[in-house]
Amino acid sequence: MNSYTQQFIEEFKQENQNQGRLLISCPDQPGIVASVSNFLYEHDANIIESSQYTTDPDKGTFFMRIEFRADHLKAKETHISEAFKEVARKFSMKWKLSCVCDLKKTAIFVSKELHCLRELLWEWQSGDLMTDIALVISNHEEGREIVESFNLPFYYIPANKEIRKEVEQQQLDLLDQYDVDLIILARYMQILTPDFVAAHPHRIINIHHSFLPAFVGASPHKRAYERGVKLIGATSHYVTNDLDEGPIIEQDIMRVDHRDHVTDLKKIGRSIERSVLARAMKWDLEDRIIVHENKTIVF
Repeated sequence: MNSYTQQFIEEFKQENQNQGRLLISCPDQPGIVASVSNFLYEHDANIIESSQYTTDPDKGTFFMRIEFRADHLKAKETHISEAFKEVARKFSMKWKLSCVCDLKKTAIFVSKELHCLRELLWEWQSGDLMTDIALVISNHEEGREIVESFNLPFYYIPANKEIRKEVEQQQLDLLDQYDVDLIILARYMQILTPDFVAAHPHRIINIHHSFLPAFVGASPHKRAYERGVKLIGATSHYVTNDLDEGPIIEQDIMRVDHRDHVTDLKKIGRSIERSVLARAMKWDLEDRIIVHENKTIVF
């Protein structure tokens, strides 16, 4: 990490040391908002942003995201978390409380195509992705120069289906070593095993180069061209054991026409992929996503 980026991150941590986030999901019933708001008031917290959603007004699931400020939050974090357990028990909540200054540690996986990696590194250096990029892992050497130019660790681990188990064990060891919270597949062209996915549930974000559910799997641009589509897109989603069918976080599209060949579709698609993946990563870092079944609630 260069000194400019380090300074940016330290300033962010300092400015947000008293700011927290609370994510909640639970069966919907009267009194949830009032109870949570009153709890924060009793702990000298001031709500600065609040969003909520219910799947069904009668018997649905309730979701809520709150940002708040409280003096000396880091010192009081454990006490507040323990005290909130009573509110959570009353409403059968799944919940997460975090301090904004505690940045998530991220690992980026990449293969030969570097456009998504470049975008994430640029956004990170510019202060638009507030995270601690711990390392980059690749099954090709192409990304080493750009990664090391940012003073980040780069690990080259060749991968193929014959040695997949051994490779993933090396990767898992590195993720444990660096205490990684979030994994970003920035065009990492290897299928992860169920064991790897199970080790990081809803903590692996992938970018797929089509507008899912259309053109799942390999060579989507070729198949899109053969189908004669007029729109192409990209999809960022959490990884599950079902290929390209995990909870969708973000999607976008661009218009194409009969003059665009496969190479044109790929070029247009790269632009979409960069922005879609960056937005999905940012929303996760900001605790704006709650996974519900095979969907996401994005506040």
